[in-house]
Amino acid sequence: MTVRVGVITFPGTLDDRDTQRAVRVAGLEAVPLWHRDKDLKQVDAVVLPGGFSYGDYLRAGAISRFSPVMESVIEQAKAGMPVLGICNGFQVLTETHLLPGAMLRNNHLHFICRDQKLRVENADTAWTRSYEQGQEINIPLKNIDGRYVADGRVLDELEAEGRVAFRYEGFNPNGSLRDIAGITNEAGNVVGLMPHPEHAVEPLVGTGGTDGLGFFTSILKNLVDA
Repeated sequence: MTVRVGVITFPGTLDDRDTQRAVRVAGLEAVPLWHRDKDLKQVDAVVLPGGFSYGDYLRAGAISRFSPVMESVIEQAKAGMPVLGICNGFQVLTETHLLPGAMLRNNHLHFICRDQKLRVENADTAWTRSYEQGQEINIPLKNIDGRYVADGRVLDELEAEGRVAFRYEGFNPNGSLRDIAGITNEAGNVVGLMPHPEHAVEPLVGTGGTDGLGFFTSILKNLVDA
């Protein structure tokens, strides 16, 4: 079967081409989506890639939330379509309230770029089924507004419902509360994380490993199982 994964480009997006390549490496069809268009072109899943959409003016992801394409993404996500937000895409997902919480400036106030070890906490989402719970993976990280925050009630709910998808392992690079690197919605079809799995799908680039490939192969497993 052919699985079509849409990759959205906003003004200021940096990683749309890399994300499209990661989709293709996983054996899926990458479909470019433009921020001004409401048409999702009959894709089976959507990725919001990293970058600095609209220059991150006002607040990271705050303007992208009002792009015409996001009206369709929000509607389809609520209907069950798998949606992945990477870095700036995660910020957009919090701005749309598809995911709870918010992203603030790193606690050390510096941009950070490094290979980052993560622990998979939830392997039952649409984007994590190729992993095992407790598995450690190495994924590149690059951000300045990567500190995940939420009030205590929300954090407790995420923990109790198993909705923390990833935690930073060994080192918290940005001060995210409870070492949270990524979360999922209640249904498990929407996932956001700060590290960049699209930079870890081929042995010759990024980390030199393929730990990020499972995000994209998970979608194929998810749709076949469905």
